[in-house]
Amino acid sequence: MHITILSVGALNKKSPEYEMVDLYVDRFQKTGRHIGLRSLSLMSVDSGPDKDSEATRLLAKIPANTSVIRLDEHGKSFSSVAFATKIESLKDRGTDRLWFLIGGAAGCGEAVRTAIPETMAFGPQTWPHRLVKVMLAEQLYRAASLLSGGPYHKA
Repeated sequence: MHITILSVGALNKKSPEYEMVDLYVDRFQKTGRHIGLRSLSLMSVDSGPDKDSEATRLLAKIPANTSVIRLDEHGKSFSSVAFATKIESLKDRGTDRLWFLIGGAAGCGEAVRTAIPETMAFGPQTWPHRLVKVMLAEQLYRAASLLSGGPYHKA
């Protein structure tokens, strides 16, 4: 399964958030490869004047037959183990592409909310988008580690 994080706005390559995401992507690639999690990549669209214009650009990037989970502060919260189980279930059902969508500063436009009803959250708090990318990359690596029987997860 190929996993992509699609977001509004790219990380600055000199930022600490970029370095952290890059670290977790690299770890994911090494850990997930032998269990069928073939790749993790990041993609972004430029921010726009409003969330509806961002929604149009986001939806245009998503290929057909792709499973998509939208990050939303009102979404479903998963424990790390439940998140890993969700990814494993999608992989076992034959999902080839799983994308996670992170909206812009104003959230996701109605078109995105309608097209992508499945959501997840990192709790009820509102998080800066740069940190959400780090947190998601870390949880994806943790899921790969859990699924491969690795020592990273200590719960």
